[in-house]
Amino acid sequence: MQQNSSQTLVLSGGESTNPREYDPATTHGSGNKMVYSGLVSFDPYLNLSPDLAETWEVSADGTVYTFHLRENAKFHNGRAVTAEDIRYSLERALSPALQSDTALTYLGDILGAREMASGNAASVSGIKVIDEHTLEITIDAPKPYFLLKLTYPTAFVVDKENVESGEEWFRTPNGTGPFKMIEWIPLERISYTANQDFYLGVPAIQNIVVELYSGVGVRLYEAGDIDMTGLHYYYADRFLNPAESMHTEIVSGVDLCTAYAVFDVTQPPFDDVKVRQAFSKAFDRQKYIDIVKKGHALPAIGIFPPALPGFNINLEGFPYNPEEARRLLEESKYGGAENLPQIIYTDMGIGSYVNTDVAAIVQMWEQTFDIEIIVENLEPNFYYDQIYAGEHGQIFRGGWCADYPDPENFADVLFHSGSAQNNGGYSNPELDSLLESARIEPDIMKRIAMYQEAEQIIVNDAPVLFTTHSLSYILVKPYLKGYVFTPISVPIYRYMWLDGK
Repeated sequence: MQQNSSQTLVLSGGESTNPREYDPATTHGSGNKMVYSGLVSFDPYLNLSPDLAETWEVSADGTVYTFHLRENAKFHNGRAVTAEDIRYSLERALSPALQSDTALTYLGDILGAREMASGNAASVSGIKVIDEHTLEITIDAPKPYFLLKLTYPTAFVVDKENVESGEEWFRTPNGTGPFKMIEWIPLERISYTANQDFYLGVPAIQNIVVELYSGVGVRLYEAGDIDMTGLHYYYADRFLNPAESMHTEIVSGVDLCTAYAVFDVTQPPFDDVKVRQAFSKAFDRQKYIDIVKKGHALPAIGIFPPALPGFNINLEGFPYNPEEARRLLEESKYGGAENLPQIIYTDMGIGSYVNTDVAAIVQMWEQTFDIEIIVENLEPNFYYDQIYAGEHGQIFRGGWCADYPDPENFADVLFHSGSAQNNGGYSNPELDSLLESARIEPDIMKRIAMYQEAEQIIVNDAPVLFTTHSLSYILVKPYLKGYVFTPISVPIYRYMWLDGK
């Protein structure tokens, strides 16, 4: 497809063989913000901004949200967006037929959402269409983060006729976002063009082409074949060096992410807290960062990443202490390493290849306890489907990046016993009670203190091994303007422009 190269942003990427990752209602990622949009979104500076909803009001008791839709909002085929489309999209995401792993996490505060998801209701009682451009949503209690949750893909609007047109509807999506998908050639490229009817103004970039599996990003960037690329930390030192000719083209930032390995507390031997604590103390975090991450990560001793409200510099974690680790294992009900069952670590990967980070963690445990741990790989495109289905070993790869800047998005979503994302089966009634109180606490400082208390409980119970907070590096061509590093996914391309390509 011929396009004006001076007005075409070229990127490199891949694709998934799992259709659920392309459906906003079922994806485990941040969704395609070029094609789809929702009631609200974040701007590049993480301000919550009106999107399909031009304005909204909140009732005095904080439970009823009335959204007024933009009258100029259209789907890519030109059809006007109505309040009924929003209702359909939200109820579709919650439908038991779809079995979304994420819908209740982000929409479960809406009255009637859980009843519909469980099959006990045909609609969501808390969603009402007032008129063509007015939608009312009622939630179960006043929650300061509710609007933030509506930035997640489960709240994106989809076109009923489009999604019901066939199993591969997502290859010809009729969205409402700033760009229209005009071509998808599997294993070759995906092409987009600016949505000339976009309700927030036509994007400055006219075309976007994502070249699929065309090579290593940094090599393509150096050759001038792509205009920006994420940079693996392996290459970071070179471009961070002021002597490098492309030094001025690197952008870096601290992600709102936490990496960890999950201990399944329902399976031996991690049903014993002392075993979990022992494995935590057998991990040399600094050595891991220095050798595996080449210094390009920050140590994580708890769940909250730096810059997230609630991050606690005084958090007490489990420092590396192999002698103490062995003592804790002996004090456990297993009585020592010799009595442990065979342990399987589940990772995403192909064949028998063991990823470097997992190999390093496993080696530390094997050396400390004189045991053998088996690493098994799950096919990457279906890894999360298997994890949510409980098809994994006693340990598995985990990690979380903020969907919105609130500690509830980490502590509650990952460790409340009723959360779908609590894949390790961890449960602590004291923690659940504290998290439930924090959800509705109106005083900001009290609420932060509650989440910090919750984090310390989580760390003490060791349901996961916290490893690192990641750093991001991006190469951006000088003629590509308007790029801002954001630690949370935003519809960034609609804010960018090309000047002198």
